[in-house]
Amino acid sequence: MVLQQPAPSLSVPPLESGDRLTRAEFERRYEATLEKFKAELIEGVVYVASPVRAFHGTPHAALVTWLGVYWTATPSVSAADNTTTRLDLDNEPQPDALLRIEIGGNSTISEDGYIEGAPELVAEIATSSAAIDLGAKKNAYRRNGVQEYLVWQTFENRFSWFRLQAEEFVSVEPDSDGMIRSSSFPGLWLAVPALLEGRMIEVLNGLQMGIADPIHQAFVQALAAHADR
Repeated sequence: MVLQQPAPSLSVPPLESGDRLTRAEFERRYEATLEKFKAELIEGVVYVASPVRAFHGTPHAALVTWLGVYWTATPSVSAADNTTTRLDLDNEPQPDALLRIEIGGNSTISEDGYIEGAPELVAEIATSSAAIDLGAKKNAYRRNGVQEYLVWQTFENRFSWFRLQAEEFVSVEPDSDGMIRSSSFPGLWLAVPALLEGRMIEVLNGLQMGIADPIHQAFVQALAAHADR
């Protein structure tokens, strides 16, 4: 009797920028990767992130701080940092930061812990990724119904806030006080010049004014009433 050796198991190919994959194959390869790193699937194409530098890390911390304070003051709203999001079959980004409505919103948490669907607000720090964040990724977020999309281009020190209107992203400009007020999350106010100049105390003071505004209190009550149904 001739003993046959078992066929060697095929190794899983590594993820590399430019790969064109289905979402299932993208997840399979990522799960098989021993060294974890940030990788995204945008319009069916893999993008592997470069090492994070201070040009990205410091603005990231500022945005997460701003959104985190709003999150703590707004029950039934959830914030997330660098969390994989299954938008559709061709798009699985990992937004730098996001806000989502937990009950009655447009996204859910899957059994394996991923966000599925479009968060109401997504924020990205764009350094070397500016072309992607303002191109293919922006279009994917728009098409999937992200209501507000924030992009901080750190090399240019430019902040863009897009709002979904009639299925298109429309740029929102600060008012005469330099403030932008979210339409999806009442009370989420951003003092844009202060953010760009690193004056985080002013950013947080402006946010506290938004949180204290009666429209934010009405929003919190509406979320609570929806959760009790």
